[in-house]
Amino acid sequence: MKKSVFLLATLLMVGGITAQAQFKWGLKAGLNVSKISFSEEALNDLTDVSNYTGFQVGPMVEFTVPLIGIGMDAAILYSNQGFKGIDLQNINLATAQAQVKTYKTNSLLVPVNLKYKLTFLDVVGAYATAGPYAKFRLSDDLLEQYETKSFGAGLNFGIGVELLAHLQVGVNYQLGLTDDYSQSSTLDLAGQVFKGKDRVWTVSAAYLF
Repeated sequence: MKKSVFLLATLLMVGGITAQAQFKWGLKAGLNVSKISFSEEALNDLTDVSNYTGFQVGPMVEFTVPLIGIGMDAAILYSNQGFKGIDLQNINLATAQAQVKTYKTNSLLVPVNLKYKLTFLDVVGAYATAGPYAKFRLSDDLLEQYETKSFGAGLNFGIGVELLAHLQVGVNYQLGLTDDYSQSSTLDLAGQVFKGKDRVWTVSAAYLF
Protein backbone atom coordinates (compact mmCIF):
# COMPACT_ATOMS: atom_id res chain seq x y z
CA MET A 1 0.00 0.00 0.00
CA LYS A 2 2.79 2.42 0.93
CA LYS A 3 4.59 1.60 -2.34
CA SER A 4 1.44 2.35 -4.33
CA VAL A 5 0.96 5.71 -2.57
CA PHE A 6 4.62 6.60 -3.16
CA LEU A 7 4.38 5.65 -6.84
CA LEU A 8 1.20 7.68 -7.27
CA ALA A 9 2.77 10.69 -5.57
CA THR A 10 5.85 10.41 -7.81
CA LEU A 11 3.72 10.22 -10.95
CA LEU A 12 1.69 13.25 -9.88
CA MET A 13 4.85 15.22 -9.16
CA VAL A 14 6.42 14.33 -12.52
CA GLY A 15 3.14 15.09 -14.27
CA GLY A 16 2.93 18.47 -12.53
CA ILE A 17 6.47 19.40 -13.53
CA THR A 18 5.86 18.30 -17.14
CA ALA A 19 2.66 20.35 -17.28
CA GLN A 20 4.64 23.45 -16.27
CA ALA A 21 7.38 22.80 -18.84
CA GLN A 22 7.90 25.59 -21.31
CA PHE A 23 8.07 25.06 -25.05
CA LYS A 24 9.45 27.86 -27.22
CA TRP A 25 10.26 28.24 -30.88
CA GLY A 26 11.98 30.92 -32.91
CA LEU A 27 14.76 31.88 -35.29
CA LYS A 28 18.50 31.56 -34.71
CA ALA A 29 21.32 33.25 -36.65
CA GLY A 30 25.04 33.42 -36.09
CA LEU A 31 28.53 34.18 -37.33
CA ASN A 32 30.83 31.18 -37.94
CA VAL A 33 34.61 31.37 -37.59
CA SER A 34 35.89 28.06 -38.92
CA LYS A 35 39.09 26.18 -39.72
CA ILE A 36 40.12 22.60 -40.44
CA SER A 37 42.28 20.32 -38.32
CA PHE A 38 44.09 17.96 -40.70
CA SER A 39 45.69 14.67 -39.69
CA GLU A 40 49.08 15.81 -40.97
CA GLU A 41 50.87 18.83 -39.49
CA ALA A 42 52.50 19.67 -42.84
CA LEU A 43 49.10 20.10 -44.44
CA ASN A 44 47.88 22.12 -41.44
CA ASP A 45 50.74 24.54 -42.11
CA LEU A 46 49.54 24.98 -45.69
CA THR A 47 45.85 25.42 -44.87
CA ASP A 48 45.97 27.28 -41.57
CA VAL A 49 46.54 30.64 -43.26
CA SER A 50 43.55 32.29 -41.65
CA ASN A 51 40.11 31.40 -40.37
CA TYR A 52 37.11 31.57 -42.67
CA THR A 53 34.14 33.69 -41.59
CA GLY A 54 30.71 32.39 -42.59
CA PHE A 55 27.21 32.31 -41.17
CA GLN A 56 24.34 30.10 -40.05
CA VAL A 57 20.59 30.67 -39.87
CA GLY A 58 17.47 28.61 -39.28
CA PRO A 59 14.57 27.66 -36.99
CA MET A 60 15.09 26.57 -33.37
CA VAL A 61 12.99 24.98 -30.63
CA GLU A 62 13.52 24.80 -26.86
CA PHE A 63 11.93 22.69 -24.11
CA THR A 64 12.66 23.65 -20.49
CA VAL A 65 11.39 22.52 -17.09
CA PRO A 66 11.31 25.81 -15.08
CA LEU A 67 11.60 24.40 -11.56
CA ILE A 68 14.88 22.64 -12.23
CA GLY A 69 16.12 24.58 -15.28
CA ILE A 70 16.97 21.49 -17.32
CA GLY A 71 15.76 21.02 -20.87
CA MET A 72 16.75 20.59 -24.48
CA ASP A 73 17.09 22.66 -27.61
CA ALA A 74 17.40 21.73 -31.27
CA ALA A 75 17.75 23.57 -34.56
CA ILE A 76 17.90 23.08 -38.32
CA LEU A 77 20.50 25.52 -39.61
CA TYR A 78 21.83 26.45 -43.02
CA SER A 79 25.54 26.72 -42.24
CA ASN A 80 28.28 28.28 -44.38
CA GLN A 81 31.76 27.12 -43.29
CA GLY A 82 35.20 26.69 -44.80
CA PHE A 83 38.88 27.51 -44.53
CA LYS A 84 41.58 29.53 -46.27
CA GLY A 85 44.75 27.93 -47.52
CA ILE A 86 47.48 27.63 -50.09
CA ASP A 87 46.53 26.66 -53.65
CA LEU A 88 48.46 23.38 -53.59
CA GLN A 89 48.16 22.76 -57.33
CA ASN A 90 49.66 26.09 -58.36
CA ILE A 91 52.74 26.52 -56.19
CA ASN A 92 55.67 28.13 -58.01
CA LEU A 93 58.53 25.90 -56.89
CA ALA A 94 61.14 28.30 -58.23
CA THR A 95 59.96 31.25 -56.17
CA ALA A 96 58.10 29.34 -53.44
CA GLN A 97 55.12 31.62 -54.06
CA ALA A 98 51.52 30.44 -53.98
CA GLN A 99 48.10 31.96 -54.02
CA VAL A 100 45.83 31.80 -50.99
CA LYS A 101 42.34 30.57 -51.80
CA THR A 102 39.08 30.29 -49.90
CA TYR A 103 37.38 26.90 -49.76
CA LYS A 104 33.71 26.96 -48.79
CA THR A 105 31.03 24.40 -47.90
CA ASN A 106 27.30 24.84 -47.36
CA SER A 107 25.58 22.33 -45.11
CA LEU A 108 22.42 21.55 -43.21
CA LEU A 109 23.44 21.51 -39.55
CA VAL A 110 21.21 19.74 -37.00
CA PRO A 111 22.35 20.23 -33.36
CA VAL A 112 20.46 18.64 -30.43
CA ASN A 113 21.61 19.82 -27.01
CA LEU A 114 20.94 19.29 -23.34
CA LYS A 115 20.43 22.70 -21.77
CA TYR A 116 20.69 24.08 -18.25
CA LYS A 117 19.27 27.54 -17.50
CA LEU A 118 19.33 29.92 -14.56
CA THR A 119 16.75 32.70 -14.81
CA PHE A 120 16.15 35.66 -12.52
CA LEU A 121 12.60 37.10 -12.52
CA ASP A 122 12.27 36.39 -16.27
CA VAL A 123 14.50 39.41 -16.90
CA VAL A 124 18.02 38.03 -17.24
CA GLY A 125 19.49 34.56 -17.16
CA ALA A 126 22.36 32.33 -18.22
CA TYR A 127 22.55 28.95 -19.90
CA ALA A 128 24.97 26.18 -20.85
CA THR A 129 24.49 23.58 -23.58
CA ALA A 130 26.19 20.40 -24.76
CA GLY A 131 25.20 17.72 -27.22
CA PRO A 132 25.75 16.09 -30.60
CA TYR A 133 25.20 17.46 -34.07
CA ALA A 134 24.76 16.01 -37.54
CA LYS A 135 25.82 17.80 -40.72
CA PHE A 136 24.56 17.12 -44.25
CA ARG A 137 26.48 18.68 -47.14
CA LEU A 138 24.45 20.72 -49.62
CA SER A 139 27.22 22.15 -51.81
CA ASP A 140 30.91 23.06 -51.80
CA ASP A 141 33.49 25.15 -53.61
CA LEU A 142 36.62 23.08 -53.05
CA LEU A 143 37.86 22.97 -56.67
CA GLU A 144 39.96 19.85 -57.25
CA GLN A 145 42.27 19.98 -54.26
CA TYR A 146 40.04 18.80 -51.45
CA GLU A 147 36.94 16.66 -51.12
CA THR A 148 34.22 17.05 -48.51
CA LYS A 149 32.09 14.25 -47.13
CA SER A 150 28.31 14.20 -47.57
CA PHE A 151 27.75 13.52 -43.85
CA GLY A 152 29.53 14.63 -40.71
CA ALA A 153 28.98 14.55 -36.95
CA GLY A 154 30.47 15.93 -33.78
CA LEU A 155 29.81 17.67 -30.47
CA ASN A 156 28.58 21.15 -29.49
CA PHE A 157 29.53 23.09 -26.36
CA GLY A 158 28.00 26.48 -25.64
CA ILE A 159 27.29 29.18 -23.07
CA GLY A 160 25.17 32.30 -23.25
CA VAL A 161 22.79 34.77 -21.68
CA GLU A 162 19.03 35.18 -21.97
CA LEU A 163 17.30 38.57 -21.85
CA LEU A 164 13.60 39.16 -21.10
CA ALA A 165 12.91 35.40 -21.48
CA HIS A 166 13.04 35.70 -25.30
CA LEU A 167 16.44 36.83 -26.61
CA GLN A 168 19.40 34.46 -26.29
CA VAL A 169 22.95 35.48 -27.18
CA GLY A 170 25.69 32.88 -26.94
CA VAL A 171 29.01 31.40 -28.02
CA ASN A 172 29.27 27.83 -29.31
CA TYR A 173 32.20 25.54 -30.18
CA GLN A 174 31.65 22.85 -32.81
CA LEU A 175 34.09 19.93 -32.45
CA GLY A 176 34.04 17.66 -35.49
CA LEU A 177 34.52 13.96 -34.72
CA THR A 178 34.23 12.58 -38.24
CA ASP A 179 36.57 13.18 -41.17
CA ASP A 180 34.79 16.03 -42.94
CA TYR A 181 37.47 16.69 -45.56
CA SER A 182 40.10 14.72 -47.43
CA GLN A 183 42.76 15.53 -49.97
CA SER A 184 41.55 15.01 -53.53
CA SER A 185 42.74 11.94 -55.44
CA THR A 186 43.96 14.32 -58.17
CA LEU A 187 46.52 15.82 -55.78
CA ASP A 188 49.63 13.68 -55.25
CA LEU A 189 51.33 14.35 -51.92
CA ALA A 190 53.85 11.50 -51.85
CA GLY A 191 51.06 8.95 -51.99
CA GLN A 192 49.59 10.06 -48.68
CA VAL A 193 45.92 10.82 -48.04
CA PHE A 194 45.22 13.48 -45.42
CA LYS A 195 41.89 13.91 -43.65
CA GLY A 196 40.50 16.88 -41.77
CA LYS A 197 37.89 17.65 -39.13
CA ASP A 198 35.78 20.76 -38.52
CA ARG A 199 36.67 23.26 -35.80
CA VAL A 200 34.09 26.06 -35.65
CA TRP A 201 33.40 28.92 -33.22
CA THR A 202 29.96 30.54 -33.52
CA VAL A 203 28.57 33.72 -32.01
CA SER A 204 24.79 33.56 -32.31
CA ALA A 205 21.54 35.24 -31.35
CA ALA A 206 18.12 33.59 -31.16
CA TYR A 207 14.68 35.08 -30.55
CA LEU A 208 12.18 32.63 -29.08
CA PHE A 209 8.42 33.02 -28.79
